[in-house]
Amino acid sequence: MEAALDRRGFTRMVFDLGRIEELLDVLGSPQRAYPSIHLTGTNGKTSTARMIDSLLRAHGLHTGRYTSPHLETVRERISLDGQPVDEDRFVAVYREVGPVAELLDARNDEPLTYFDMTTALAFATFADAPVDVAVVEVGLGGAEDATNVLQAGVAVITPIGLDHTEWLGDTIEDIALAKSGIVHEGATLICAAQPEEAMEPILERCAEVGATIAREGSEFGVVDRNLALGGQVLTLQGLGGVYDEIFLPLHGAHQAQNAAVALAAVEAFLGAGKHRQLELDLVREGFASASSPGRLERVRSAPTVLVDAAHNPHGMAATVQALTEEFAFRRLVAVVGVLGDKDVTGVLEQLEPVADEIVCTRNSSPRALPAEQLGELARDVFGEDRVHVHTELPDAIEAAVALAEQDVDAGISGVGVLITGSVVTVADARKMLQR
Repeated sequence: MEAALDRRGFTRMVFDLGRIEELLDVLGSPQRAYPSIHLTGTNGKTSTARMIDSLLRAHGLHTGRYTSPHLETVRERISLDGQPVDEDRFVAVYREVGPVAELLDARNDEPLTYFDMTTALAFATFADAPVDVAVVEVGLGGAEDATNVLQAGVAVITPIGLDHTEWLGDTIEDIALAKSGIVHEGATLICAAQPEEAMEPILERCAEVGATIAREGSEFGVVDRNLALGGQVLTLQGLGGVYDEIFLPLHGAHQAQNAAVALAAVEAFLGAGKHRQLELDLVREGFASASSPGRLERVRSAPTVLVDAAHNPHGMAATVQALTEEFAFRRLVAVVGVLGDKDVTGVLEQLEPVADEIVCTRNSSPRALPAEQLGELARDVFGEDRVHVHTELPDAIEAAVALAEQDVDAGISGVGVLITGSVVTVADARKMLQR
């Protein structure tokens, strides 16, 4: 089944809601079988979706969650009650959806895309389960994304920055306009703090469709955060009141922000507000169970090896802040593999103050920037002496660990390796290091 999906072109993009609407209509509109929470934004979508999922499950709801991309198997994109859909169910749903898709492909100029198909498979899986609620992450943008057939009652916009400019536009305003398209008539929008230029199109969209907006820093937010072993302890202002002593087993101020957004989204969905709080013990339970693989995830010790999927300057800035605050490495070697369509120099400039040396490589994506080209860009930022180039990722990781171990042998403590630059780089590294 994965091979059949791959033949549709993993990276091929066609922004045309008409085709997935046609497919879902023939399948009986499975996306109408349950209420949804729909998320977009530049960074933090997957972590926030996973926290929302965990909170809803703590409240006794059966959940479906759809996120992308995946780290190891496409089945990770479609989860039921927090677990990737099993192979038997995935195959069974594919056998329902695949033949219909092929019939429609024959009638259209362009076949359905990989993402169209995984979206339809997710919605059909959730209807078959059945779930009480679906938590659905946008693939790219918002207005024209395949997931925007949902017209969800609760929409979420995580922080917006410049990314995917070739599809969404060159300015923050253009990108915010595209993302605000997931806000539909009568919806409640939970909106993270945004650059000023992003808020105007978001507010205009809410006014246009009669949506209610709750904004971080106004109706909800992070009141306090303290570092703790394995994560952080938070006090959050929710829509319904203050929730304290919340342990979140994830690192960084950005994850605290994601937690505040997730809490407000679940409050909005469950009807909490000015006069009603969620039960504090259930909120604590939901956050304590949250995870986000590939986000400052420790995969090895001695030396510590972390993987992190930061792939744009905004995301790397958040990662660097968390590294500085919470890990206190005295020496850090970074292994970096990026996609060629990213702001590579911007990513490297954010990373440079915390990485003593950088090993440039490439990941398995056909869109990967060649290691030598990445090395040239890195030398401009880091200087010649701090840059190493290894074409193959296993060699790059081995070289970085060797550099770190040299420091340990020389008596330097607090040495670490960070593997970053792309979700694909992290996925490749996790497969190698967890075998």
